[in-house]
Amino acid sequence: MPPTTAPHPTGHPPLRIESLRAVVAPIDFATVRGDDADPALDEFRRAVADVRLEVFVDEQRVPLALEIDARDFAATTIHVLARGADGAPLGTARLLLEPDHPGQVHLGRLAVRRAARGTGLGARLVAAVEQAALQNAAVQGAVTVVLSAQEQAMDFYRRCGYHVITGERYLDAGIWHQDMARTLHRS
Repeated sequence: MPPTTAPHPTGHPPLRIESLRAVVAPIDFATVRGDDADPALDEFRRAVADVRLEVFVDEQRVPLALEIDARDFAATTIHVLARGADGAPLGTARLLLEPDHPGQVHLGRLAVRRAARGTGLGARLVAAVEQAALQNAAVQGAVTVVLSAQEQAMDFYRRCGYHVITGERYLDAGIWHQDMARTLHRS
């Protein structure tokens, strides 16, 4: 299959992301801080961007200007990337540490490529983000993970142990969302 080249209504050039045909196990998870400037991580960053652009910009038509933001490069950001044994990027998520709110972090930008959906990878990504939250949050004891769930993904997050905070819905990038949370306890 050729790389994705669907035209965008935004006027941006088409994306050229290598197609994913299959998930090759085992799957490896890696994390990188947003401000890590090591050139050896350029390929990791490209893989994270490719997954997010394919899922959010190409499939869901989120404007590119809203998808990639300054938080991606902050010292308080941790990116999680899942790769197959063949090195193909399969999914990603972003963890935002909140120094002004000790004990609270934000899970966002969770994306799983179409060929990897239905394999349990999304739940494994959530678990990897939660582990990173427990390891990196600046407090002892409990850490609350907050997320802005697309309404179509709320059942998935419920299965991962998240609950709706207020039930108030709002539009983000033209997609209905609600806030959800889960409190994790260090063992």
